[in-house]
Amino acid sequence: MRTVLEVADVFRRHGGAYRRAHEGHLGRVERKVMGAIEACRTAALGGHVEHCLDCGLVRQAYNSCRNRHCPKCQGLARAEWLADRQADLLPTQYFHVVFTVPAPVGEIAFQNKAAVYAILIKAAAETLRTIAADPKHLGAELGVVALLHTWGQTLGHHPHVHCVVPGGGPSLDGTRWVACRPGFFLPVRVLSRLYRRLFLEGLQAAFEAGSLRFFGDLAGLAQPAAFARRIAQARKMDWVVYAKPPFGGPEQVLTYLGHYTHRVAIANSRLVSIEDGQVAFRWKDYRHHDKTKVMTLAANEFIRRFLLHTLPGGFHRIRHYGFLANGCRAAKLALCRRLLNAQPPLPPPVDADYRERYRRLTGHSLEICPGCGGSMTSLGVLQPRPPARPDTS
Repeated sequence: MRTVLEVADVFRRHGGAYRRAHEGHLGRVERKVMGAIEACRTAALGGHVEHCLDCGLVRQAYNSCRNRHCPKCQGLARAEWLADRQADLLPTQYFHVVFTVPAPVGEIAFQNKAAVYAILIKAAAETLRTIAADPKHLGAELGVVALLHTWGQTLGHHPHVHCVVPGGGPSLDGTRWVACRPGFFLPVRVLSRLYRRLFLEGLQAAFEAGSLRFFGDLAGLAQPAAFARRIAQARKMDWVVYAKPPFGGPEQVLTYLGHYTHRVAIANSRLVSIEDGQVAFRWKDYRHHDKTKVMTLAANEFIRRFLLHTLPGGFHRIRHYGFLANGCRAAKLALCRRLLNAQPPLPPPVDADYRERYRRLTGHSLEICPGCGGSMTSLGVLQPRPPARPDTS
């Protein structure tokens, strides 16, 4: 039987050494993420004892850490989010547009995550809305779901935003639905130029407001002249914006979003081995026809790359704009449905308890015995049991 490997195994085996080696440079958020993943579904978080009424199996079910960076804790959060989005879907084609940043800008983003990631998401969404509102292109209000990702297949720092948008929207006077041409959304070169301008304007404003900090190799950018040169360099670069083929329909949108929302830097399923201080994992080489390859890193380097993608506390990596913005979503979606002659969604079901909600959303039941398929019942609560601290005397 194949052993299931987890990112948590890497942290439990090598996290202590990593903390000691980076004692003065490891931030509070990174320490919290490491601790949460290490403790997830262990006695440290408590849980409950379950008993099968049919075969007599007794098992200890430990609680999840629920940290948004934990590979094991995203299933239910993803299912709940997608269930909420079901009511937002419209009977029209949907498009997927990706916004990236050049490497010199990515370096600034890494040292100023909260400020620059926010600029990136906002610039991408505003670009789509501005071009769509232009009568030369669509002349309509868009709804945008923007999702920030910060990693590439080999866990390098690669910030980019995935935007999922309906292929149309209400006319600017709200009297009719304006649809884009079948199979074509908006011209990517036009999007790219406006996106570059909006992003660099936002970055310049953040610098002038004193919201950016620079250290290490980028320390010189704290000087206005050096920062101005970096902005001028970025303005001459091509900023990559690409639109993927449209989805087949609203149902495919949910399937797609399920692969992208609540994703972490690497899934446990990609791990191949953890041995001799090395971590091997699968990755997809997009430059060579999506060929699957295996990369091996020292455990210390694997942990460093994983922690590159921790987000600042309270940062929202999924945001909604236009007629999907939180403040006006209900009213704007009602208008969209009237213009499309679409029926309103059915109200969500009311679940009796957590277990019923989990079964409905994930398709898996917590009450089924893994041994015989019988019925599990709870015998009692297990209190959290923090791991013993090593004796340093």
